[in-house]
Amino acid sequence: MEVVRIGIIGLGNMGSAHARYLIENKVKGAVLAAVCDARTERLEWAAREFGNGVACFAGIEEMYASGTIDGVIICTPHYGHPAEAVAAFRHGLHVLTEKPAGVYTKQVREMNEAAAASGKVFGIMYNQRTQPLYKKLRDLIRQGELGEIRRINWIITHWYRSQSYYDSGGWRATWAGEGGGVLINQSPHQLDLWQWVTGMMPKRLRAFCAFGKHRDIEVENEVTAYAEYENGATGVFITSACETPGTNRLEVVGDLGRMVIENDKLTFYRLRQSETEFNRTYKGGFGEPEVWKIDIPVEGQRGQHHLITQDWVNGILHGTPLIAPGEEGLKGLTLSNAMLLSAWTDEWAELPLDEDRFYGLLRQKIEASGAAKTTEEKTLDTTGSY
Repeated sequence: MEVVRIGIIGLGNMGSAHARYLIENKVKGAVLAAVCDARTERLEWAAREFGNGVACFAGIEEMYASGTIDGVIICTPHYGHPAEAVAAFRHGLHVLTEKPAGVYTKQVREMNEAAAASGKVFGIMYNQRTQPLYKKLRDLIRQGELGEIRRINWIITHWYRSQSYYDSGGWRATWAGEGGGVLINQSPHQLDLWQWVTGMMPKRLRAFCAFGKHRDIEVENEVTAYAEYENGATGVFITSACETPGTNRLEVVGDLGRMVIENDKLTFYRLRQSETEFNRTYKGGFGEPEVWKIDIPVEGQRGQHHLITQDWVNGILHGTPLIAPGEEGLKGLTLSNAMLLSAWTDEWAELPLDEDRFYGLLRQKIEASGAAKTTEEKTLDTTGSY
């Protein structure tokens, strides 16, 4: 194969954006070959925008079986991602899915198993993994610049959403349509990065969620979570969609200092002597290790979506490892599910997660909201995922 023929499912905001950069030839070795959407007006738009060289389909199975594509980018509502991916693997297609991987981990685990059995290249649109700031932080931590990790704090509250945003689509901010709120829609990138930059998943979480705070919605739009790790480290994750102006500040503290990402800068407060060694040898009472403030140089393109698509295409054509393997979507979703489970039960959520318990409680939320069926049980539509 010299060129990967790509099909896109869902021509909402993200699907349309992916289509445009493919048409503009921003991804080497790939072409936009087909699009799929249940809405006639979106297919008519695609025909006008992209011309006869791009096939248009109203049905997913029809596109999968058409022979016109080698891989698919999934840009549909959250519940649909796993089922659409599994069907694509069954047709021998490579898959790149938008985030989140799905709504609940049990569903996503089944998708991962199908991906492994297919032998096809499976990626997830975690474009923030290409962000130079987070790549550099991860690299420095892996090289041991911080020593053993002791604390991970992230305040990510710049997701402000007004009531009119939620009113713009009936599926938004509902358990049946979206499967959650700020954790499933706005913060999946940060939940992924929270574990990716450090390489650590917590052993348990305790979370407090506000559901419909200052908004007429069903789902969580403010979250404070506390995590504990096997090595004794702790973490705090705070996110909100009803706060403005918002904050985006990530701190990682280790035995050798503290690294902070804020305002598009990475700062390293480096200890000249490790805290452990200083504490063992210092006899002067009050005092602390000498610290150097270092502005870490960071270069490279910002975390653009086409970089992940290029990486996925490279994996298909050349067998190179992916920056964001699709299977790793399970990790961030596990954190999201654990936070909701903890809030719903007013208990610690232990990891590995009790997937059946979470799914049962999610079903109760859907039924309590008066929804007759979840999106996963309906005929899967192809509206955009944002």
